[in-house]
Amino acid sequence: MVYNYKVIIHFDGTEYYGWQFQTPEIKTVQRELINALKIIAKKKVVVTGSSRTDAGVHSLGLTANFHIKIKIEASSLKRALNALLPGDIRIMDCQHMDKSFNARYHASRKTYTYKIFFGQVQSPFNCRYSVHIPYPLNLKAMRKSLKYFRGEKNFSSFTSDEPNKKRIREISKFTMKVKGETIIFSVTGKSFLRYMVRNIIGTIIDVGREKINPEDVPAIFEAKDRRKAGQTAPAKGLTLEKVEY
Repeated sequence: MVYNYKVIIHFDGTEYYGWQFQTPEIKTVQRELINALKIIAKKKVVVTGSSRTDAGVHSLGLTANFHIKIKIEASSLKRALNALLPGDIRIMDCQHMDKSFNARYHASRKTYTYKIFFGQVQSPFNCRYSVHIPYPLNLKAMRKSLKYFRGEKNFSSFTSDEPNKKRIREISKFTMKVKGETIIFSVTGKSFLRYMVRNIIGTIIDVGREKINPEDVPAIFEAKDRRKAGQTAPAKGLTLEKVEY
């Protein structure tokens, strides 16, 4: 009999080339989990992740599932995996699921956060998880631009994904909070294109630097041209916060 398990994974993505397995020589989070499961199951296990993440991106909520033929209590499997995984990858929750559950295809919404520190001196305890921008930002203009990204739109200007991939996506929630000298963006949608969140945030940073006017954002969408939008924001400020089912 085969048993299906769901895990929620926290990881510091600084030392990894993203979630997705590439080759045995390339260090990814999925590779580390597959290696740990191989020790437990005595064979290679297929692991399905809820999302791909870029190199350097972090997770507080990436979800994965896998099928193994060993019946083991979820709490015991959680402990075993954490004993085998590197310290910058932790299994925070483990549950036994119905055999039909799929972490990728059953996800209904995903939320990412992006952090920017705009003070003059950034603590080394924060520098791995937020981007330092030590020059003035027009916070009012940045906040004003958010409304243009909400809703269902063609995000061709905000992705480097393959040309034949459908570019229509919906952002159901997009907020910006300022706490002290830190800006925290939160963006929620069913699915995202490659680099989409980082390109959106990079464009908003350029709005803050007054290189782009908020009112210019609709024209950037209309252009369907990546060159018209702003920079790609650095990966380290981005965290997959949660995946909902």
